Amino acid sequence: MNWISDVVRPKIKTLFRREVPENLWIKCPETGQMVFHKDVEANLNVIPGSNYHMRLGAQQRLKITFDDGVWEDVPLSDVALDPLKFRDEKRYTDRVRDARSKTGLADAIKVGVGAIEGSPVTVAVQDINFIGGSLGMAAGEAFIRGAQTAVERNMPFVIFTASGGARMQEGILSLMQMPRTTIVIDRLREARLPYIVVLTNPTTGGVTASYAMLGDVHIAEPGALIGFAGPRVIEQTIREKLPEGFQRAEYLHEHGMIDMVVHRHELKATIARLCRFLTRQPKPPVVEPLPETEEVAVEVAEAAAIPAVVENRPS
Repeated sequence: MNWISDVVRPKIKTLFRREVPENLWIKCPETGQMVFHKDVEANLNVIPGSNYHMRLGAQQRLKITFDDGVWEDVPLSDVALDPLKFRDEKRYTDRVRDARSKTGLADAIKVGVGAIEGSPVTVAVQDINFIGGSLGMAAGEAFIRGAQTAVERNMPFVIFTASGGARMQEGILSLMQMPRTTIVIDRLREARLPYIVVLTNPTTGGVTASYAMLGDVHIAEPGALIGFAGPRVIEQTIREKLPEGFQRAEYLHEHGMIDMVVHRHELKATIARLCRFLTRQPKPPVVEPLPETEEVAVEVAEAAAIPAVVENRPS
């Protein structure tokens, strides 16, 4: 045994080894570009250069949507956790527990009430990280509770969708959420309150077949996949090659399926403008900034205190 090479050298390497976090760099899924994670976070999780919109969790989405990142959580009703006692590779209850631990959410939809550029709004956000953002009984109850809160408080309702579809572990009970959410949307219309849908990547399956396509205004983030079945399933079914960009936000906008495609940087202002327009609220007044220094403040005060000089002219 060579103690210099087998013992001393490994200890020296360990002494000077630097631990590098695994998430220090982010790879753009579209271009393969490596970007420093802090640059991506500072850019609202949009890759600089390619403008690829990374997925956001519910907490992140609410934070960048509401003024000053402040909102009131809407309490949600409890539902049966595992009504069918479902099990595949693992028990459904274990999947839910793992998803709750990973996301910090009770289920796939989180609801909050706050202000967007001064306008009161109820916002629901679907988190793709919670079992694929799938629509189950708890998520359906959360959506319904969000819409009811908007009606009770007389304010617009905004939903950010992100889902792979219905939750198969709940069977028919999951599919029943589609007509239930449709009915509560009718109550929003009866109350003459705006219902705005923001489609994010991906929005598919039963969510697209229900509340995601029933809004008064449909907005989509750039590049978002939107549809019922996936492109690969459609190609295998019709045995034809699909057009370039099929089911992407830009393609749907060109073909009249959605109203607008909005960059994440402009999303908050767009939602606020729509809410003001649809509820006939005036635009909030622009507050002039205060003088920056004491010297400027003194000059302004002295100028305001000087009486107007009236020139005496002969009559």
